[in-house]
This record gives sequence, C-alpha cells and structure tokens, in this order.
Amino acid sequence: MRIILLGPPGAGKGTQSERIVERFGVPQLSTGVMLRAAVAAGTPVGLEAKAIMESGGLVPDAVVVGIVADRVEEPDCRSGFILDGFPRTVAQAEALDAMLAEKDIALDTVIEFVVDETALEGRIAKRAEETAAKGQPVRKDDTPEVFRSRFEAYVKQTAPLSHYYEGTSHLTRIDGMKPIDEVTHTLVSILEPYRQTVES
Repeated sequence: MRIILLGPPGAGKGTQSERIVERFGVPQLSTGVMLRAAVAAGTPVGLEAKAIMESGGLVPDAVVVGIVADRVEEPDCRSGFILDGFPRTVAQAEALDAMLAEKDIALDTVIEFVVDETALEGRIAKRAEETAAKGQPVRKDDTPEVFRSRFEAYVKQTAPLSHYYEGTSHLTRIDGMKPIDEVTHTLVSILEPYRQTVES
C-alpha cells in the first residue's frame, strides 16, 4: 500500500502512522529523517541538500522529491509506504506525482483527517496539561500560540492538497475527532484492500 496522510497538526497522523506500520509492516517515510539519512550517507542528492543547508538556504522541492525517489527504491518499501508530512504544497504533490509516474508507482489512497479547529486546540491543551502533570517536558508545539500558528500555516499551504487529491479520485476523508481506536478501525478497513504480499 502506498498512502499519504493529510491533516493539520494534532490531528493524530503520527499516532495512526505508528499503528499502520505495526499492522501492515510498511515504513513511515518522514522527509526530515530521510533528509538527514541522505546527508549522512553522502548520496548525490544528500550532498546537494547538505550544501544548501550549510549555506542557510531552504532545501528546494526538487531535492526533497529526489530524496523521496531514492528512499522508495529501498527494499523495505517494496510492499508500500506511508508519507506523512509530505507533500506540504500542491507544487510538491505535482512533483511527487511526476516522480512516482516515472517509476511506474501508483498511490493507492490519500487519507485526510477531518478535524474541528476549536476542539483540536482543546485536545492539544489537554495533552500539554497531562504531560506536565506526569512531570514530563511539554512539547514546544503543544501551546495554544504555537498550535494556532502551525494550524494557520497548514490552512494556507497544505489544506489545498485536499482539493488537489480530490480531483485525482484518490482522496478519502475520515473523522479525526473520533476516539483513537475508532479512527484506527476506520483506517484499517480502508487500507486492508491495499495490503500487498511481497515474495521473499
């Protein structure tokens, strides 16, 4: 299965990704992790990214897509992968589609976690309170101010992907405000048909 998870910060994508990985055995691909790995490995695209980052620049979409292109060729991606946090913009989605088409790889589905902003802000605040009550450090992004800033950035940059993927007939929306186990159950029912058996 080759899937993309969409949803604003706090929607539960990370939690559900972990459960998908555990149940279906496909890797979760994080662009941040892939970028660091490519730089550490000294791949051509990693060296390009390293030079850009060392000069203080932002890694361009073409380089990020190149890193994803290398990663999906690795053996653990033969049965599929989860992209969470990428693409972030329509331009990135278009570049990703072109790259996958070149490799004759097709996305199975794009799942969007539909959430209520006000309720989500309350969920974030509650998570911060529970973390603090346990004596654990509260994540920097678990504050109302940071959450609103990240949510606004999501609405501006990433939310248009919903319309983009709707036009490709790949989009499936689920209620991200339901209890975690219910969301997992819904996800599994959607993803089960895309399970792939890879011969060793």
